[in-house]
Amino acid sequence: MPSWLLTVVIAFHILVGGTLIFLVLLHSGRGGGLSDMFGGGLGASAAGSTMVEKNLDRLTIISGLIFTFTTITLALALDL
Repeated sequence: MPSWLLTVVIAFHILVGGTLIFLVLLHSGRGGGLSDMFGGGLGASAAGSTMVEKNLDRLTIISGLIFTFTTITLALALDL
């Protein structure tokens, strides 16, 4: 793998890692959390989570999958 491509993958990996940390911290815990600050607690139905929480879950899963992919790519590129 060329060094410039490795640099791009490492930078992207760091960006995705920071995004993943941010998204996980937005999730509400048992007594509410930061997601309530952005509308997660408004209009909560008795059937389940709100649309904001569902979208937050989707973004977190997608970010986690991208993080996993970049981790595997870096491991293969660095011959670990």
